[in-house]
Amino acid sequence: MHPEILAQEGYISFSVKESPVRELFPGIRLRPLWTGSNGAHANVLEMDAGTSWPHRDVHEPGSEEVYVVSGTFNDGARDYPAGTFLHAPAGSWHVPNTSAGCTLFLFYPEG
Repeated sequence: MHPEILAQEGYISFSVKESPVRELFPGIRLRPLWTGSNGAHANVLEMDAGTSWPHRDVHEPGSEEVYVVSGTFNDGARDYPAGTFLHAPAGSWHVPNTSAGCTLFLFYPEG
């Protein structure tokens, strides 16, 4: 038997499926999960097969952390399969696209 573990004050959780969906571009949807008091935020991005960002995705004012949850993500230069972690420093850019479709966890440590 395991002792009961209580969550600390301020501990929160969100179901991705219950998060509101916002279509950014045709076939590309954003599900916001959390925003911190300093502006940091976490999202899930869903990209249907054959979709592409219509322009450069510039990382400003801060960096972007990406984890490929499922599918294959392409940054405009190469493919990244599920299980890949990417760090894009502030000021960098890419052109997100996918031929097979993908789901990404995105974290922005700065606001």
